[in-house]
Amino acid sequence: MDQRFTDLLRPFLKFASDPGLTPESDLRALGLDSMQAIELLFAIEDTYGISLPDDELNDTTFGTAGNLWRAIAAQLPQDTGEPA
Repeated sequence: MDQRFTDLLRPFLKFASDPGLTPESDLRALGLDSMQAIELLFAIEDTYGISLPDDELNDTTFGTAGNLWRAIAAQLPQDTGEPA
């Protein structure tokens, strides 16, 4: 997970506290609901210049920060964390 991802994610997690997010952080428990997940998806796609495949738009992908990051990283060129 990169800093840009955690910075993007944090406003959607009303129950998140410092020191920070881990790959195991449960996004639902931290306050991400289904409407926010849609908004987060748009923010991710705009920020990273990617489009997540339909088969990645599920509860498992949006279940933890690590799962979501892996789905994003898989769409980045050579998993560099840089926009396409």
